[in-house]
Amino acid sequence: MLLFSQRKGILPLQKEVQRESMDSELRNRLWSALQIAVWQKYSGPYVYGYQDPASKQIEALFDLLWLNHFKQPLDTAPPYQTTGHEALRGHFFRANWWQVYDFVEFVMKNIPAEWQGLLRTLVNRFLEEENASYRIVDTEIVEITDDQEIGTIESALDHGLLSVRQHLSRSLDLLSDRNKPDYRNSIKEAISAVEAACQTISGKERASLPDCLKALKRRKTLHRAFEKALIKQYTYARDEGGIRHALSQAAEAPTFADAKFMLVSCSAFINYLWTKAAELGMNLRRDDGFRWRRHEVNGCRSDRPRAVSHERGAASQGWQRQRSQDEATKDSAS
Repeated sequence: MLLFSQRKGILPLQKEVQRESMDSELRNRLWSALQIAVWQKYSGPYVYGYQDPASKQIEALFDLLWLNHFKQPLDTAPPYQTTGHEALRGHFFRANWWQVYDFVEFVMKNIPAEWQGLLRTLVNRFLEEENASYRIVDTEIVEITDDQEIGTIESALDHGLLSVRQHLSRSLDLLSDRNKPDYRNSIKEAISAVEAACQTISGKERASLPDCLKALKRRKTLHRAFEKALIKQYTYARDEGGIRHALSQAAEAPTFADAKFMLVSCSAFINYLWTKAAELGMNLRRDDGFRWRRHEVNGCRSDRPRAVSHERGAASQGWQRQRSQDEATKDSAS
């Protein structure tokens, strides 16, 4: 709904795109997203020193921020329950626009998985409403705003094949690196994700997309024109003269648009291959690290497979285990 000032033409109907900048309204709302999804879960120590698990998680997160994000000596960190929260707030509102995104991304990657959904939803909503050029995809802040593109990538990342997820996650990392993006290797990783899926479906160690399609065709015929279109696009990406090798000879270096196109296209390839294999009743071999996790899809409960990252949150859990051991030692000593 338009505001009075917008209807009267006093304020513009839409803000200018915030690509390499961040106004105070966007910054305020991003902090509020962190406050709602993370900080307000902190309740402090209770009577007799008991502390709930959420508060312990936030104190562990604060230690991680101080040590690995700010890279300051741990013995200079203020206690979170007294002035630690204000220290984080002060940094957030003094930081450059890109440092704010770094901060949000670090928090996103180091909070429990069950907190990530709300934070992602709030941040993406505020980014869209404030006309920013970025969205959170998985746990990365990337310069992609199209909902269909984001959904395609996240759907491919959600599948339970660890090797595919590793390649796609690495492609996303290289694409979204705000300091030194590596578009060429982002493209290579996206194509490697397709090849990992093809190897699983075809059962061949060095399979490519044509091998995978042959395996599918043994179950059911594919439309010839559609098959040719898939192979042509894949071949273009892999060939020496194609986008995967765009730095060879006198070709131009790949751009952000090239890398984003390949990440989205390869994700769509992978989604198609998994869906087609499922329709044909193929029993696929799963990599190590696969397990079932119940989660919601479009508001409905689902038992679809989802990959579990062994690295995500490992540092936070390590801090938590160490704190628990320290507390147990103190209790036994007393």
